[in-house]
Amino acid sequence: MTTKSTKPILWFILPSLLGLFIFIFPVFYTVDGEREMTIPIAFLSNLAGDILAPVIAELTITLAAISVIGSLLYMFTNAAWLQKPIFQSIFAVTPFWLIVRIIGFTLGLLIIFQIGPEWVWGPDTGDLIFELASLLITVFLFAGIFLPLLLNFGLLEFAGTLMNVIMRPLFRLPGRSSIDSLASWFGDATIGVMMTNQQYMEGHYTRREAAVLGTTFNIVSITFTIVILGYLSLEHLFFPYYMTIVIAGFVAAIIMPRIPPLSRFSEDYYEHATPQKEEPKDGRPLLKRAWQGALTRASQVHIVSTGKQGFKNVLELWIGVIPIVLAFGTVTIIIAEQTPLFTWLGTPFIPILELMQVPEAQAASETILIGFADMLLPALIGAEIQSEMTRFIIGCLSVTQLIFMSEVGGLLLASKIPVNFMHLVMIFLLRTIITLPIIVLCAHIVFMFV
Repeated sequence: MTTKSTKPILWFILPSLLGLFIFIFPVFYTVDGEREMTIPIAFLSNLAGDILAPVIAELTITLAAISVIGSLLYMFTNAAWLQKPIFQSIFAVTPFWLIVRIIGFTLGLLIIFQIGPEWVWGPDTGDLIFELASLLITVFLFAGIFLPLLLNFGLLEFAGTLMNVIMRPLFRLPGRSSIDSLASWFGDATIGVMMTNQQYMEGHYTRREAAVLGTTFNIVSITFTIVILGYLSLEHLFFPYYMTIVIAGFVAAIIMPRIPPLSRFSEDYYEHATPQKEEPKDGRPLLKRAWQGALTRASQVHIVSTGKQGFKNVLELWIGVIPIVLAFGTVTIIIAEQTPLFTWLGTPFIPILELMQVPEAQAASETILIGFADMLLPALIGAEIQSEMTRFIIGCLSVTQLIFMSEVGGLLLASKIPVNFMHLVMIFLLRTIITLPIIVLCAHIVFMFV
């Protein structure tokens, strides 16, 4: 099969366009007379969630149980069937991650059967995380199946060659990472993490590049930012709100890869992968190199192996991530809801907020760091603040901080991306310090004209 034939062109264009449509292309629909925006994969996930609603809780706890039982069997027995690569990738974990899986499963049992104190399984703590974990089941189902459309048919090779001249100098990342960012921006942060993890395991990203992408570019979707605006009663300020997020996020994306801890990650590749380094420049025009690289990749596609990869993606996400989200998400949100820890941690920000002339600085300080537990918490807590500008700042900051343990943080820790809990804490704090003054400055400018 040559790259000059029609077949590779079709293999590149049709699946890639379908993948872009499923993961990135916004579609609009009307509900109760109101126009809503979503993307096809979110629509499919919601539809599947409605169908599975009667059994989704049982399915969630069953997957967590399989995760624990399979890991115990792999660690303490020599069963031949567990030595197959697919089971090794799912159940071969260190003692630490086995303990985390057990904690997640145990907390899941307490939540689903409402055992123990209410602060474990209540609607604002355990039940909230359990619902999120259940939602991730349908997201993972379709994302795992359809991700090969973006990864395997030449789109990344095409975009990587074209975007390298932008991504390298600005963000110290390969051009192919632009697709990860778009999928996250229009789709969901979890999709961006999944794409980054898959590419890292295949040898396309170094440890540093994977860590930067996983913690710096996986912003929540446009749809989710609208939800935050709704809680804060700021829907009329969507355009300045989102422009502020883009400006602050852009500055953070330039700075974060150049400072510790991200700058200190090695340029080594995943230990079980063959490095897929970028092709050196030759004399060909940029567009021609991008096109031929995409066709070469498309000509190498094997449908059966691609289908198996999608199935493997789903199993790894279901069994590997669900108990991690239950464990880290539940523990973190219990700390946020049941203790004054995040209020205490926010106290040093009061004089800083006052210096920057932020109204109701003390109330705002209580929301500064609590987003580490869950991104919606700052909006929920800040909804009662009278100052519209302060609510605007809270909403923007909660998005640009990016790391929240109830979803993205748990997913990062469960992935092969080489970040640990302390990395996430440091990155969250640094993003807060970098983006807060930018957001406050933008807010002062916006409210001069509102």
